[in-house]
Amino acid sequence: MVSATLEELFQQFDAGTQTLQTALNSSYLDAFLENAENLIDQGRVRVEDGVPNSEDQAVLAAMYQQVLARPTDAETMRQLVQLSMLKVTHQDQLPSNYQITPDTIGLLMAALATRILPVDRALQVLDLVVGSGNLLTTVMNQLQRATDQSVQGYGVDNDEMMLAVASVSTTLQKAAVDLYHQDAILDLSVPQVDLVVADLPVGYYPLDDNTEKYLTKAATGHSYVHHLLIEQAMNYLQPGGFGLFLVPQTLFQSAESQGLVRWIQSVAHLQGILNLPSDLFANEKAAKSILILQRQGGNAHQVGKVLLGSFPKLTDQSEFTRFMRQIDQWVATDLKQTK
Repeated sequence: MVSATLEELFQQFDAGTQTLQTALNSSYLDAFLENAENLIDQGRVRVEDGVPNSEDQAVLAAMYQQVLARPTDAETMRQLVQLSMLKVTHQDQLPSNYQITPDTIGLLMAALATRILPVDRALQVLDLVVGSGNLLTTVMNQLQRATDQSVQGYGVDNDEMMLAVASVSTTLQKAAVDLYHQDAILDLSVPQVDLVVADLPVGYYPLDDNTEKYLTKAATGHSYVHHLLIEQAMNYLQPGGFGLFLVPQTLFQSAESQGLVRWIQSVAHLQGILNLPSDLFANEKAAKSILILQRQGGNAHQVGKVLLGSFPKLTDQSEFTRFMRQIDQWVATDLKQTK
């Protein structure tokens, strides 16, 4: 549910995007980016060849001053960008791969992250398919609430337009995030981190030459990109670090899954698989789970009882609270138990 304050803020900001879309004769996405960049620039309206005109400039400048005068935190700005991107997807009819990770899923992954990670020191978080940055900053913001230490983020994506969205989003949130425009299957220039989060794309990776060093590559033909990205994530996790991956519920039912399992057992501990609430998906084939992997090394150990189960519907608050308490008990008695 959108709060009244956020709704009013979005309406003000969206009016600016609409003004710019008409003035620039552009897509809604381009107008949104221009609007966000103006706001980042403390309300200075960018003008090129007399566009936008003086009347529109005055309207925009007044709106920016109203928005800038509001007390806003990182979560409010993240949600402002999220609402804008939902409208971008509708207005510009973007394909499904441009859709942002829903808040419900992001917050569940964040809830797991705050439980399994140490929050008494600085943390580093990486998203290999960062897109608009919504999942990464959702997790970072929740971690920041749980610790008084710094939380540094890293995001990788090969889509320049989505990285532009991530850039304005993280800047508006004042989040410490470094963004990289590249294919995440190739070698990365990021440090080893405490946590990798990813809403993994599902399908085949077309560039076979780039997968030669991957142990999860297919024996013949193209490899699954989600398998490759899980393996890549482990390369950039510190010993004992965690990966939280949004995966199809059928992840371990494909013909290639045996190779994936063997690889996981060689470098990581499979600590949990939690099915997301069924009502989040249009049909069973679209259903997804959160896969919890921990890189071997450090103080990590394979838990005696892998965390398995399904999140109840979020509308059932008592069942949801009970389920989260079970997770807390598992973290305390199984995951963080010293071996």
